[in-house]
Amino acid sequence: MHKPLLSLLGMAFLALSLQAQIGGINTYEFLNLSASARISALGGTLITVRDDDANLAFGNPALLNSQMHQQLSFNHSFHVAGISHGYASYAHHFAKAGITGHGGVQYVSYGTFDQTDEYGQVNGAFKAAEYAITLGASRQLYDRLALGANLKFITSQLEGYSSLGLAADLAGVYFDTARNFTATIVFRNIGTQLTTYQESNVEPIPFEMQVGLSKRLRYLPFRFSVIYRYFNRWNILYDDPNAESSTLFFGEVDTERSKTNIWLDNFFRHFVFSGEFLFGKRENFRLRVGYNHFMRKELSVDNFGSLAGFSLGGGIKVNRFRIDYKSALALA
Repeated sequence: MHKPLLSLLGMAFLALSLQAQIGGINTYEFLNLSASARISALGGTLITVRDDDANLAFGNPALLNSQMHQQLSFNHSFHVAGISHGYASYAHHFAKAGITGHGGVQYVSYGTFDQTDEYGQVNGAFKAAEYAITLGASRQLYDRLALGANLKFITSQLEGYSSLGLAADLAGVYFDTARNFTATIVFRNIGTQLTTYQESNVEPIPFEMQVGLSKRLRYLPFRFSVIYRYFNRWNILYDDPNAESSTLFFGEVDTERSKTNIWLDNFFRHFVFSGEFLFGKRENFRLRVGYNHFMRKELSVDNFGSLAGFSLGGGIKVNRFRIDYKSALALA
């Protein structure tokens, strides 16, 4: 690779690293929504667990494996104001080729809106929705190493504005079954818009690098995961000029934002901590808990105690059927 090209790549990576605010700068943000209730209950991101859950391949295609063979899943979430979101997928293992593939559809409907003129008179109604069709595959190269990739075809329709996009995920996972340890790296949403909402206005899509590890304890039916998000950028703080004070952990008030406090706040916003209790001989009953400091900081309301950033859930498996549930935590 030529030195000028290396320099350009280095400058591009530095620019991404120095970018602070991550919200409102990308299109197709719905790609970051959780693919299932299980993932939502574990902090909203789960790229470190390698089992029979086909939904995990949406966030990390390297997790595809033979245990997911003929797994069919459907997930749907209801939000306020008629907004809904979901993901459906199917996985299949091709034994002769040693490849596990999957296909899925992610969708989000923003509901129905009144169409008004400049005087506020209602002239009709319109809808807004976005979809992503995902195709992916993974292959185990060595005893403890697998690589995978996803290809996403994206369509967005917002009233009379529409856009098409193409994105890819690249991932690798190292797993040690004897020690119940997993480590992984994922490059998510590498791509671009193919057609734009407005002419000559290409918007970036939410590219992100993630790294993580997972470990199941030897003498306790518990598996924890630690995920570091936005590895491609350091500063993900939003500096509110109107904020007189802020909270860091569990409601502590910090009235003088020292450099140490700002550094720690930004540092922990990158992390997602989660744990899963696995009960029963076949681990058919599970309880889950997660903590996402970034979500806590973004969703907390001033002067109110809040459980924002914390998540709880559970799941039960009967034969080949699995039902997962994530509880919504409100203000205390």
